[in-house]
Amino acid sequence: MGQSPSISLPSSLPSLALHVLRTAENSPSYDALEPFFDYLVGLDSSSVESQQSLDTEALSKILADNEGGKVVLKVYNAKSQRIRDVALSPSRDWAEGLKAPSLGLSLRVCNPAHALESVYHVLDVLEGSPAEMAGLVPWGDFVLAWSGGPLHSENDFYQLVEAHVDKPLRLFVYNSDLDNLREVILYPTRQWGGEGLIGCGIGYGLLHRIPRPSTPPQTIFAEEDYFNVTTPKTTT
Repeated sequence: MGQSPSISLPSSLPSLALHVLRTAENSPSYDALEPFFDYLVGLDSSSVESQQSLDTEALSKILADNEGGKVVLKVYNAKSQRIRDVALSPSRDWAEGLKAPSLGLSLRVCNPAHALESVYHVLDVLEGSPAEMAGLVPWGDFVLAWSGGPLHSENDFYQLVEAHVDKPLRLFVYNSDLDNLREVILYPTRQWGGEGLIGCGIGYGLLHRIPRPSTPPQTIFAEEDYFNVTTPKTTT
């Protein structure tokens, strides 16, 4: 997996980081990074030349310069609130037609300090409802995003459901009891025979955040290892 033990969260995070949205199957990052929870917040200076700043273009250059070698990333996990080292080997061999070495990542630039603020806690699920048919688990499931990307406010989820009446809505759902992320297809409709479009309660806000695992920290992460992300682009 190329991962070292987790280390404790420093007193502050960089104001911008690269948020991992997808990892391509069979890519170098596939089993090493956790979509939606992981943020690239730094580079190990011993593995690559030190960077004053890093955006997706700079990351692409680092991958090209280290093709077939190893790049060690500092990765913040919003669920555990800890930072770990992840060693990955940039390559173009894992996917046909790649013109440049890649880790197989889809990224967005955002502030990791606000990670997981916009999650939607599944509460009571009514029998026979679209939520039950989709397999949503009451109290254990959290909606993190949909196929179009992360959501950003309390109303976003309700607007998304209303925009998909009688149409499939593909969601990414995390279960805190099983600690797994899965894809769920929900069909909002007024025809299912009960109240609401999906037939379940949704909690939002401080009391409905994903619970943090109770694993004690080990060592302190040096803040000088941070890099600054400057350009809001997406890369794969």
